[in-house]
Amino acid sequence: MSKILIIYSTTDGHTLKICRVLKEVVERHGDAVTLSEIGLAEQVELPAFDKIVIGASIRYGKHSRSVLDFIGRHQALLESRPNAFFSVNIVARKPEKNTPETNPYLRKFLRQITWQPRLLAVFAGRLDYPSYRPVDRMMIRLIMRLTHGPTAPDTVVEFTDWPKVEAFGQRLAEM
Repeated sequence: MSKILIIYSTTDGHTLKICRVLKEVVERHGDAVTLSEIGLAEQVELPAFDKIVIGASIRYGKHSRSVLDFIGRHQALLESRPNAFFSVNIVARKPEKNTPETNPYLRKFLRQITWQPRLLAVFAGRLDYPSYRPVDRMMIRLIMRLTHGPTAPDTVVEFTDWPKVEAFGQRLAEM
């Protein structure tokens, strides 16, 4: 039985939802999974885990600075054991941008760090205009207009490919 830590950075909660599904999939294989928000991960005894996974959402084209900082502080530990990284972003709703090789946000992120995760994944996120603050709603609608996405202010749509999330969970268990 492996002890797996899944660290997440989420803007609106959808990355956490993905992490919970990954946890369920991995635990079916008999491994123990702990979830930790990135801001609390420093309080976790990181060396006690056999595998470490980091998941992070995108807002306005960037992953949270806390993700970059965490990786910088713990790169040696990450590299010393099986590890993975996944990105959650709305642009991944497009088939031509939903892989680690084709997703521009993940490609940009990987150029910012020297850590090279052993497993990578990209998942499309959730669009929920009614839950956004007015400024975010306006900005995200503008971005959606430019990228030919939904712009109706009452739109709530989950673009996540859940079988793809489950398949990644299987890969984590086998890693």
